[in-house]
Amino acid sequence: MTMTQETGQITGTKDKDYNIIWFTEACLKNALRLETYIQDAERAGDQELADFFRRAQSESRKGAEQGKQMLSSRLR
Repeated sequence: MTMTQETGQITGTKDKDYNIIWFTEACLKNALRLETYIQDAERAGDQELADFFRRAQSESRKGAEQGKQMLSSRLR
């Protein structure tokens, strides 16, 4: 069985809302991790890399916000 076929047999969780929760959490964790990368790049004087990580962080925040909105609409 491949991961794309997982419907709760492996994890015991087939609730599709769980996938949204996982996605939202992953986006939030990524935004936090990227903050460290931004600071590292700035300490190294690499503004181009810091800006790259800022753009990636913005996209992670956007994904987290979309996940929160979707969860909110589904859990009402």
